[in-house]
Amino acid sequence: MEEVILEIKDLKTYFYSDKSVVPAVNGIDLLVRKGETLGIVGESGCGKSVTCLSILRLIPDPPGKIVGGQILFKGEDLLAKTEAEMRAVRGNSISMIFQEPMTSLNPVFTVGDQLSEAIRLHQGVAKKEAKQKAIDMLKQVGVPAPEQRAREYPHQLSGGMRQRVMIAMAISCNPDLLLADEPTTALDVTIQAQILEMMRDLKDRLGMAIILITHDMGVVAEMADQILVMYAGKAVECATVKTIYKNPMHPYTVGLLDSIPRMDVDVEKLHVIEGVLPDLSNMPEACCFEPRCPDARSICSQKEPDLEQVGDSLVRCWKYCPEWRQ
Repeated sequence: MEEVILEIKDLKTYFYSDKSVVPAVNGIDLLVRKGETLGIVGESGCGKSVTCLSILRLIPDPPGKIVGGQILFKGEDLLAKTEAEMRAVRGNSISMIFQEPMTSLNPVFTVGDQLSEAIRLHQGVAKKEAKQKAIDMLKQVGVPAPEQRAREYPHQLSGGMRQRVMIAMAISCNPDLLLADEPTTALDVTIQAQILEMMRDLKDRLGMAIILITHDMGVVAEMADQILVMYAGKAVECATVKTIYKNPMHPYTVGLLDSIPRMDVDVEKLHVIEGVLPDLSNMPEACCFEPRCPDARSICSQKEPDLEQVGDSLVRCWKYCPEWRQ
């Protein structure tokens, strides 16, 4: 068995306002091993990005707060570390590719300056050496003419180039864990394929683990070893990629997969999951997917199911419990 890089136990991250409490992440458990890719999927607003921001303790306080659970990185609880200790972890042992590179890169500094800053901070090398390593990292992620690009500003680069710069920055200190928050969302399909191929190659060469956040089930099929399906701040299904695609168990997972266009199926209209996510500030005590579920029965509106082992999957659904057949 490969070394466990990250283990999250019962993580709860809430956001507070004068009128309500929003449980954006409400009891997530996950495990990532060295060299493994975990895909976290679900609709916008289900808690995917908040989960990754919680790992790095980047939740803005106020209004957000991690109120419970453990985040064990290589056996050490990140929630017990001081802010100074976390600064040594961020961008070094754990890196993150943010969703929109144009808002993540500083517009008033060159690409090379921003890359070399992280290298100097975490690796303690001289300015000249850090600049050379920044150029080498740009070359490693496939940026043409890296010496020239290092002298340019973010607005002078295309969306694909900016995303490559973000990836170069994230892997510049050889992290053990890479958090990728929808890294291909703003890119066209050709550049998306190049970025995904590059991430696969880097993972194999560097041996790092990846948590990939996406709402694209096609992307996660290419990249992931395990899939965690989230809905309204909770895990509703978790299994290997092969298991999920061959035998999805939760009705929400089935709906996500049915929404993917397929070349071998002739349909006039794509499947749509009816309804919307529930109001997280007023969550029902029953199954939160019940109002949208085509298989719902009376018990689904009475209480919430637990996450249980069903075959090769962990599933949160009454459909596989004895109460369903009563």
